[in-house]
This record gives sequence, structure tokens and C-alpha cells, in this order.
Amino acid sequence: MDPTTALTVPAEARFPFRVAVVGAGRLGTALSAAFAGAGIDVEGPLTREQTPSLRATAILLCVPDAQIQTAAAALGSGRLVGHCSAATTLAPLARHEGFSLHPLMTVTRAGADFDGATAAIAGATPRARDTAALLALAIGMRPVEIADADRAAYHAAASIASNFLVTIEDLAERLAESSGLGREPLLALVRASVESWAAQGAAQALTGPIARGDEETVARQRDAVAERAPEELDLFDALAAATRRLAAQRMVTA
Repeated sequence: MDPTTALTVPAEARFPFRVAVVGAGRLGTALSAAFAGAGIDVEGPLTREQTPSLRATAILLCVPDAQIQTAAAALGSGRLVGHCSAATTLAPLARHEGFSLHPLMTVTRAGADFDGATAAIAGATPRARDTAALLALAIGMRPVEIADADRAAYHAAASIASNFLVTIEDLAERLAESSGLGREPLLALVRASVESWAAQGAAQALTGPIARGDEETVARQRDAVAERAPEELDLFDALAAATRRLAAQRMVTA
């Protein structure tokens, strides 16, 4: 199956099991509430010291990646067990009928609205995969199957799109503040850039001095970064080099 193909389950399908959610952090708490709101029989969120009852035929581990194997081993063998890690394969669940369900979104302390988000899923068996798909669909997510071999690349894409973007905006904010400008005026520019990328793709959305071939301006920018945020000069140079490659790609495809 193409890993980018969305999975579908008949609308009349209902999750037929009792689900135990292990892990009372942000994700476990938010998923438990969402499952309950969707009419699923939920046990939890349980702490890692609590054991799911035998009535729970599907167990979802919302624990740190490094603790998945230990948490799974504590459940005995042969159960329907899933984890919510983005980068982890099904290997830590090898003693079980394993599945994975990773919401491609940010969960804050205030909770989360899963409706409309993508969910990366996988399953060691068709039943396990369908379990993950049904859980995702029940709370409005769009399940997409990601193979174990692609998990690290999938997670890297998510981190770049979310975490690295915030890191770059932090540098932009610090440079703006050094010239007397706050964060707020940058928001419209950031939003417009993201919307343009979403509509056209990166190459066509690219603007600015590198896209125009204005290296004199880029050199002045580099001097400013060297003066006001010298610890970030390597980052600026790496981003400028990547942007030049993107600009060249746009010229080739134009």
C-alpha cells in the first residue's frame, strides 16, 4: 500500500472493544477524553503503575519512547497493544499483536481537538492495523499507514515542520527585537508564507533576496546576524545554502 494513502473504514463501523490508555500525561489524558467523547468504552488514563484489566482487549501505551518496551512487557504476552510514538517501529511490541497510532499534531496542557488531524498508523496484523484505523477515525482523525522503515523519516519531517520552524522564528524574533520590532509584526508574514507554501509548494512560494539573486542584500543580512546573534551564524549560513538550492530548483521547473 502507498504509505501516503489514507485508510477508510465504513461509517457504520464502531470500535468494538474496551480500550485501556496507559499514560496520564498530555497525550494519554487528551486521547482518553476524546475516545470517551466518541462513545468508546475507555479505561484510564492509567498511570504506568496501574495494570489494565483483562476486560481491556486493546491497550494503548502513551508513554515515552524509551519506556514502550518495558511497559509492553509488563502486560504479559499476546494482547492487542499499541503505542503512540512517531519514530518507534512495532519492534518493542513484538510479544503482542502490535499497532501504532501517532496523531500528527501538538497536544498542549489545555488538551487537544483531534478532529481533522492526520494519524500515522501501522499494525503487525490486519486486525491490529484496523484497530488503529478505527481508533483514529472515531475521533475524527485521518489514518495513513506508515511502514516501519519510514518511521524515522516521517518523524523527522514532523519535527522540521513544527519544532525547527519554531527555532527559526525564535531567531527571527530576536533579530527583530534588536532593531526595535516585536513578534507581532512578523505574524502576518509567517502566516502568509505558510499559506503560500500550502497552496503552491516550497519552490513557488519562495520569495526574498535569495530568490531574486540579490546576494549583496544577503551579505548585509549575514553581517547583521554575525554582529547581533553570532552564535546563530552557522544556522543562517546553512539556511541560506538550502534556500539557494530551493531557488535553483524553482528556476529549473519554471
